[in-house]
Amino acid sequence: MATLEHEANGEPIIDGDGGEGGVRRRDFINVAALSFAGVGAVAVALPLISQMSPSADVLAQASVDVDISKILPGQAIKTSWRKQPIFVRNLQPKEIAEANAVPLSELRDPETLAQRTKPGHTNWLITLGVCTHLGCIPLGTGEGENRGEFGGYFCPCHGSQYDTAARIRKGPAPKNLVVPPYEFSSPTVVKIG
Repeated sequence: MATLEHEANGEPIIDGDGGEGGVRRRDFINVAALSFAGVGAVAVALPLISQMSPSADVLAQASVDVDISKILPGQAIKTSWRKQPIFVRNLQPKEIAEANAVPLSELRDPETLAQRTKPGHTNWLITLGVCTHLGCIPLGTGEGENRGEFGGYFCPCHGSQYDTAARIRKGPAPKNLVVPPYEFSSPTVVKIG
């Protein structure tokens, strides 16, 4: 049999074996209100958190496979990765020799061709096709396009010129064309990203 005791405010407290309905009504209302607030906070936080994650089209382009089997020496193609242009160039032995002959002291952003390509694949130069000055797309991948004085790429917006290793040689661009992360998944396929 439960014994009732009275608090200072006059409400009954049950002594443990559950008489008179167990928990006080005020405690139940507090627990219910906190539970409701917690569910509401989760309902508000989930959409906010999910909007910060990448969209489906960005996730689909997290990496892209490029077939390089049809790119002849001296040719280049333009493709896309993460909504940015990518230049893939198959360098001729003459272009490789020209790039290697340039003293690093003459370069604004000194990098060797070997640093910009993968070992065993020095003829494949893969860069973002975005000028490091103000983000224009340089010319030099298409047949007959202006490649500038150094035979690489020419930015028509402000005249930046890149050599055959896509290193800045002349003009306002501060840096070389960026080399994205990539790997050769087979002798004829490059995975960018």
